[in-house]
Amino acid sequence: MRLVIARCSVDYTGRLSAHLPLATRLILVKSDGSVSIHADDRAYKPLNWMSPPCRTTAEVDEAGVGTWTVAHTKTGDRLIITIDEVIHDSQHALGIDPGLQKDGVEAHLQRLLAEHIESMGEGWSLVRREYGTAIGPVDILARDADGASVAIEIKRRGEIDGVEQLTRYLELLNRDPLLAPVRGVFAAQEIKPQARVLATDRGIDCVTLDYDALRGLDKSEERLF
Repeated sequence: MRLVIARCSVDYTGRLSAHLPLATRLILVKSDGSVSIHADDRAYKPLNWMSPPCRTTAEVDEAGVGTWTVAHTKTGDRLIITIDEVIHDSQHALGIDPGLQKDGVEAHLQRLLAEHIESMGEGWSLVRREYGTAIGPVDILARDADGASVAIEIKRRGEIDGVEQLTRYLELLNRDPLLAPVRGVFAAQEIKPQARVLATDRGIDCVTLDYDALRGLDKSEERLF
């Protein structure tokens, strides 16, 4: 990645036209060829940019003063950066990025709940995670304290679609004489009111999951209530 801080003006020509008057800005040039212009605000969003595939041609002097022309190879759009003064110019090899790993996604919730299935109730036991059916796997199949089968569908945000999905699983599971009767539990960090009403109407229990508590990070002694 190349980082250039410069006093510059910017013009975009093509399907639309835009102009940025002379000011000090950050120019980012990434390994994919993309070029973006940033001010010292607006969070991550650039003032203007050119996405790949594109090619940059620079006509500058030894001090870096001059013009960059960034041309899109398919549309012909052009980003023209006129540099009046270069304040900083550096290049950095960032390497391959492993990507964003979201905390609290459904897979994490499923694993944690399976490990702490007793949080659903005393005497509960895990039968299997990802219990297969003809229309897809149920997140968790468990047995309650009475030994009855329970199918648990886990979502980060519980909505009507999730209730419908669990309903279809229950219809199939209750055809298996070795499992029936199977009741359902719809578990999520947040359950929408409409989803809760639908689940209740269909005899499905709703459980709100506390991610921090499942991870053992819930410090009840620090609570006021």
